[in-house]
Parts: sequence; C-alpha cells; structure tokens
Amino acid sequence: MGKVNFEITTTLKGTLPRVPFENIKKHILGNSYELSLVLMGDALGRRLNQEHKKKNAPTNVLSFPISKNEGEIFINVRRAQRDAKKFGHTNRQHVAFLFIHGCLHLKGSTHSPKMEKEEELLLEKLLV
Repeated sequence: MGKVNFEITTTLKGTLPRVPFENIKKHILGNSYELSLVLMGDALGRRLNQEHKKKNAPTNVLSFPISKNEGEIFINVRRAQRDAKKFGHTNRQHVAFLFIHGCLHLKGSTHSPKMEKEEELLLEKLLV
C-alpha cells in the first residue's frame, strides 16, 4: 500500500457534513500533494486565528503551506454552519466551499474576483 497523502482529523463530537474532501483535494491539488485537514470548533479556531492572524475571533478556514507539495487546512465547522445562510449555501455546501477556498490558497491563489468565481464553479462541479 502506498503512502497516505490525505488525512482528516476532527476535534468535534456529533455528525459532520458528508463532503467528498478527498475528491476535491485530488482535483485541485493533485494525487501526490500531502494534505492534512482538521475539522474544528470555535475554541481552536479562535486560538489559531489569534496566533496566526492576530484576530480575536474564531476563523472559518486557515490554510498553511508546509512545502510545495504539502499543507494543512483547518476548517471551523461550527462557524461554517452559522455562516452558510449568508452565502446562500447549505451547511454541507459551505464546509465544501471553505475546503475549496483553502485548497486554492495552498495552490497559490490569492483573494480576488477570479478566485471567488473559481470557488463557486468548483463547488458546483465537485459537490455531488
């Protein structure tokens, strides 16, 4: 069996949205990219946002490139659930949207209208 190149960890209890994370990861970052995804709540989201962005609020998503072919994404599922309606998404769609957002950052994209359009197109294409 080959090396594991995608790992999901959750710090939450309860049911999580069923999102095709691995398929999305492969489509955006490729098969050989090593990715760690952490599904978290507000406490860890606030701590990471404070440490890395100097903001005292729970973040929705953070992505950390480790090398050209390796990175980490942290998604605050609780915040995603609260924010979903603002974006016209279901909870499942919004968690997938945040994952796509994080993957695009790891691929090198920066916030722009082009990135926003790509996020929505990928969400429509990959969230089956």
